[in-house]
Order: sequence, then C-alpha cells, then structure tokens
Amino acid sequence: MTEVRPFKIAVPDADIEDLRRRLKATRWPEKETVDDWSQGVPLAYVREVCDTWLNDFDWRNWEAKLNGWDQFVTEIDGVDIHFFHVKSPHVNAKPLVITHGWPGSQIEFHKVIDALVNPTAHGGTEADAFHVVAPSLPGYGFSGKPGATGWGTDKIGEVWTKLMARLGYKRYLAQGGDWGSAVTTQVGAQDPDCCAGIHVNMVTTRPAKPDMASLTPQEQSALGALKHYADNDSSYARQMATRPQTLSYGLADSPTGQCAWILEKYWSWTDCEGHPENVLNRDEMLANISIYWFTNSAASSGRLYWHSFGGATAQPNVLIPMGGAIYPKEIFRASRRWAEDRYKNIVHWSEQPKGGHFAAFEQPEAFVADLRDCFGKMTL
Repeated sequence: MTEVRPFKIAVPDADIEDLRRRLKATRWPEKETVDDWSQGVPLAYVREVCDTWLNDFDWRNWEAKLNGWDQFVTEIDGVDIHFFHVKSPHVNAKPLVITHGWPGSQIEFHKVIDALVNPTAHGGTEADAFHVVAPSLPGYGFSGKPGATGWGTDKIGEVWTKLMARLGYKRYLAQGGDWGSAVTTQVGAQDPDCCAGIHVNMVTTRPAKPDMASLTPQEQSALGALKHYADNDSSYARQMATRPQTLSYGLADSPTGQCAWILEKYWSWTDCEGHPENVLNRDEMLANISIYWFTNSAASSGRLYWHSFGGATAQPNVLIPMGGAIYPKEIFRASRRWAEDRYKNIVHWSEQPKGGHFAAFEQPEAFVADLRDCFGKMTL
C-alpha cells in the first residue's frame, strides 16, 4: 500500500476534557527534601505547570499552527508514518528530511520550518531553500505504533529512505538530533546513492583507545559530561530500554506524571542556566507534552530504547558528506577526531556558543544558519 493520504490533526473535544478531569484529580506526592532539582522536578514547579495546562493552555491554537503546514500519512512496512511535507516556493530547493528524538516531536521544528522553506523571508537566499519532510518517529506523535519487534534506528532508517523515494525525491539531504541523529546516520549509511549528505547535532562517537592518551580540553570536558550522564542522568534510558511497558502504565494514566517525565529533561538537557523557561516558553513545552499525552505514546515512544539498546543496533560507518554541530550543553559532545572514526567524509564541523540537546527548539536561528552553511557544501 503506497498511498500518501492528507492528514489533519484533530484531537477530539472528549480527549481534552478527559485531560482536564485527570489534571484536576491529580494525587500529589509530598515535597522533595532538597531545595534544588537533585531529587527530580520540584513539586511546586510541576503544580504550577500543570495548573497552566489545566487553565491557560490552548491546544487548539497549536493544532491550528501545525495544521498550517501540509501533512500526510503513508503506510510503510505495515506502520502508518505521519509527516509534514512543506515545499519551498523556490524551484531549486533541496529536499531535506529532519528527524526529532525523545522526548521530542515535530514541535521542536516549529521555529525553523518556515526559515528553511522560505529563506528569502528569513535572512537567507534562494540557494538556502529546502523542501522539508519532517516525520514523526514510529510510535511517536501521530505516526502508527509498531506492533512487532525490530523497529530500531536501523529499521527506521530503511523506512525513511522508502518515504523519500515514495515522495519522488531521487536525491535528498538528512538531518537529526537525539534518536534523529542515529536514524540520520543510518540513512546516510544505507542510502548513499540517494542521500547526498547528512547533518547531525548529537554526535555520539566515543574515543578510540589511542586517543585517550592525548585528550584535548574539549575532549576531557566531553568525557566529564558523559560521566555525569552515566552517574546522574541515564536512569530514564535504562528503564525504557529494559522495562518500557511497566513504566508506561503510570505515564499513560497520569498527565501530571507524563508532564514531569518530560519537564525534567528540559531542565537537564537545555542550556538554560538552571531553569527550562530561561530558554523554552511554557506554552511550547506543554504543546510537546500534549502530543505525547493525546497520542498515548508513552509506551510506544519508550519502546524505541528497547528496540535500539536491547537489540544493540550497530551504528555503521558513513561515507557520504557529513556535517556535525556541537552545542555546549549537549549530552554527547564528540570531538571531530572521534567523529572521524565513523563519519569518513566530514565536510563541516561547528562548535556552537550556546545551546543544548534540543538545538532547533532552543537556538533556531543558529540551527538554521548551521544547516545552510553545512548543506551549502554538499551537492545534490
């Protein structure tokens, strides 16, 4: 079945009312016993955000914004893939597939799509134009939920290559962060005849043993960040990689629980100087959280960790042109020489002055500028 079907987001009124009912009925835990976030998201902040979700947040505004971009669904390998397909008015625009991660969604790209598609209205030139394809990962957002095992990043890479071919793109570019980085790497390795180049904003390669004897200050900092992640920040991944189903009962039943589960990562992984709302506004954070809630995707999104970590999905070498962007508060901050072990044709490498894990969400102007610079060095 190769039909590409138009799609509009339309959350039923009953689902919005159910969310409100559940928020009102929240049974709150006691307050943390510290004065910081070291035990998790503080009770006062979660209560404040959930009060906004209940009383002030307007999902319909976000629904209308998202529906302002053309979007579609098509079945690939038995799973419906939802995607935005926003075409540029510029005739020589380059096809680009951009991929989010966890705990993200296409909301991450809401500040960059227009600039990528219509650069002459956003400080660029016609040469900077892209036709943007922004899918929801399988099991995320408005995509279908795989009903079988085997849907790791390697499988999703295969699906993305089929999607771009189905859309008629014989040559295209690919970009991603978080899981999107792993998927984009797979696309670059699997489809070198059609994918002309990739850009990733989370480069996860580790140092080879010889490198350990001559670490640069940047590499020492990167290893320190990895140790912090392993010691203090990786329990969510271990839970989803080993028991995603068990975790999902609480997240699927409690919007407050789902909210706190994601809010913590906005605090931990953004370049926010101690508070997520220093870099992301509450409304856009709630829009992303709402997508997880309305699509009941706690289990299916978490299962990607089980598919990819549990199955030890290999990250292959990439021979086509690659660009990397390193943001200072990213979880993994590989050096260029580490990246060269996997990416054999690095044509662009940038170290950004500010930003964290959610590059397009946090620093949209820098993100767009870096993609223009990177992909300008690649030929379709």
